[in-house]
Amino acid sequence: MVLLEAAVHSSLRAFLREQGRFYWSHHLTMGRLVARALRLKRSSLIQTGTTLTRYCLSYLTPALLGDTPVLIVAPESELNLLLEVEIPRLQAWLQTQRDILKSDRFPANFTGLLLTTPQQWLEDKLGNLGHFPQNIPTIIDRAEDLETCLVDYLTVTITPEQWSALESAYPQHREFIDLIKAQLSQSILGHPINPYNCYLIDAKEKEYIIALLQRLHQDLTTDSAWQLLAAKIPELNYLLWTSVDRDREEFTLKISPLEVASFFKPIWQQQPFVLIGSFLDSEKSANLYRQNQGIGDILTLKFAADRESEYIHLYLPDRISAPNTPEFQPMLLKQVRELVSANHTSEQPIVILIEDVPLKAQIATQIAADYGSRVQVEKTEINSNTILVCGWQFWQTHQEKFLTPSLLIIATLPLPSPENPLVAGKIAYYKRQHLDWFRAYLLPTAVREIQQSVQSLRECQGCVAVLDNRVNARSYGRQILSALEPYAKVNYLDQQFFQDKD
Repeated sequence: MVLLEAAVHSSLRAFLREQGRFYWSHHLTMGRLVARALRLKRSSLIQTGTTLTRYCLSYLTPALLGDTPVLIVAPESELNLLLEVEIPRLQAWLQTQRDILKSDRFPANFTGLLLTTPQQWLEDKLGNLGHFPQNIPTIIDRAEDLETCLVDYLTVTITPEQWSALESAYPQHREFIDLIKAQLSQSILGHPINPYNCYLIDAKEKEYIIALLQRLHQDLTTDSAWQLLAAKIPELNYLLWTSVDRDREEFTLKISPLEVASFFKPIWQQQPFVLIGSFLDSEKSANLYRQNQGIGDILTLKFAADRESEYIHLYLPDRISAPNTPEFQPMLLKQVRELVSANHTSEQPIVILIEDVPLKAQIATQIAADYGSRVQVEKTEINSNTILVCGWQFWQTHQEKFLTPSLLIIATLPLPSPENPLVAGKIAYYKRQHLDWFRAYLLPTAVREIQQSVQSLRECQGCVAVLDNRVNARSYGRQILSALEPYAKVNYLDQQFFQDKD
């Protein structure tokens, strides 16, 4: 009997040779590992260091060649890519007859390959719905987004419309509801304007909310958002906050979990799983990621980029002023202009990452004075000569849809800003736990953001310019630079540097 690992190795190698294209160099190693995990039903975690389109064959091959049911969990857009392109192409070559289904539940006696979204999977697991039976080997792709999916699912939201519905449902309390809503509105809208349009609920505002919930306690239905809010407010591992629409003078209350390990831990015990992500942790052992996700001691593997074919050109100038000084903006503008000018012969877009909202607008306006309509601010439709100015979240969300840029300019490191009320709330939580909030939260977030943001440039040896001098001046700069490896670094502008990308 041929082991699944051997069948995967030989079939995948033959398939890659027949395609005659450049493929990811770690396909065979990852394919054997996933095959072993599925055969033995042992959980594992894999950091690929590259994009889905380059590594998905590594887990699809063992899933298609195996003879037991397999569940694949991935975002909707990626499921469509797998169903419409990758699976039909691979299955036709392998000549397998596996049943393939996309659904929010396992049909009775289904033994094929079922695909579902993280939202559908989490809803089933957290709600104990039983739509996905236990002990089914589960491959979870884009594991870096899983925590966000869980937090979004567990966040309780009270919209302005729900206040109106509350008044209609409980007319006997209408006067008191109106009073509390007015008090909250006056207090929340009275906070100083910030770029994030959100605020932590302060002690007085929390008193208003608790007073309302106590008045309605006897009447609230158990499955309402208001009852869920009442249940979570006393818990210290939840963050109570509000988003604001100042144009409409409206606010939306939200309460979100600050940790996810306690929710994930029982889920991991229900089935063997293979977690796959581009970048999950700076360490191969992924200790911090596993701790945050409630994952025990499992097999971990981390692939590094190929030093010959996947390096980037890194421009790291000296003597740039610190981002929190008055001199930074003019120096940043000077560097951006010089970089764009030096890269003028490229037929690929240029991307400038600036998280600070006012600074983003100022730099975009000044660059537009030189390059006109080529400069676009957070637009999803760009062409080969576009200069795109955007924040980190925008780039993370849309980068796979864009043409690969020839130049990526990082104005400042993506360290979450404590000025963001939600970041400040999470830092306070880490402090209460007596944890190093910088090393356990801010720095790992920045490292992961940088790695994910530059990965598309590796395929064409693109240029990355880091204009935040903290990389040179702070001790954690070494960890940032390590995350960018492999690279060819210079600290001066050289025309040849931008042209030599063969």
